[in-house]
Amino acid sequence: MTTPLREQYLRIKREYPGTILLFRLGDFYETFDEDAKIVSEVCDIVLTSRPVGKGERVPLAGVPYHAVEGYIGRLISAGHKVAIVEQMSDQGTGRLMDRQVVRVVTPGTVIEPSLLDARRNNYLVAVALQPDRGGVAYIDITTGEFAVTEIDGEASAAAAWQEVARLQPAELLVPPRLEAEAKAWAAERNDGLAERITVLDGWRWEEETARQALLQHFGVASLAAYGCDGLPAAIQSAGAIVQYLEQTQRAALAQLGELVTYSTSSFMTLDAATRRNLELTEGLRTRTARGSLLGVLDLTVSPMG
Repeated sequence: MTTPLREQYLRIKREYPGTILLFRLGDFYETFDEDAKIVSEVCDIVLTSRPVGKGERVPLAGVPYHAVEGYIGRLISAGHKVAIVEQMSDQGTGRLMDRQVVRVVTPGTVIEPSLLDARRNNYLVAVALQPDRGGVAYIDITTGEFAVTEIDGEASAAAAWQEVARLQPAELLVPPRLEAEAKAWAAERNDGLAERITVLDGWRWEEETARQALLQHFGVASLAAYGCDGLPAAIQSAGAIVQYLEQTQRAALAQLGELVTYSTSSFMTLDAATRRNLELTEGLRTRTARGSLLGVLDLTVSPMG
């Protein structure tokens, strides 16, 4: 027989598979079982154990609540998602304290300034492909920048992936049927994106489901004012992002006040290989802004820099 606290933990853990559960207990966030082993290894902290009833003990690793931000950053950098469980009520005599997940932190939903590079966007990108058309949506939740495009034609799939590459996503959302294709494409890039691909349930990508998610979020009856009303793949990708943020952020998304629809044909497009060889945003050797055109502009003292 397990303790009530253990039962509470297991119930919440079942609701958030695939995440590291940071479970608030007093002044610490504690992790258990396999999560504890991962946290101990990634964050270089001591792995201990905790009794859970009937002489049974489970692995335990905990971090102080006031230092949790840095540990979350290390877990995210290692490719993990983190669900934060907070204490929602005062503990009464003989009563188990209510606890709930208040937020799920993923590579594309980080908002803590100390965990972000101030010189680049932290884009969450979604891609939806249909026969002869592809939709790409992206958002930076720290600034509220939210935009979507749809590309049509025989080469729409290749063009959509090229647009994803241009955005350099921190995290990529795809439907189940695109999982293998997305991971193969990302593996060729060799930049770690293959480990930051999130597969959303197929029903979330259905056009009407995605449309309703956008309509409800913006509180409107039509998407015509946003320029994407007749763009089904664009609606799928933008709607998937809104649903994912509602699922992970567990709070009002007030910063998402506008959706901009743009056309890739309005810009001159450079493919990934060209951008890489020109060292526009990152150096070939450093794989950072240092040594790139962007790095040089960052060092200037004129308005351009």
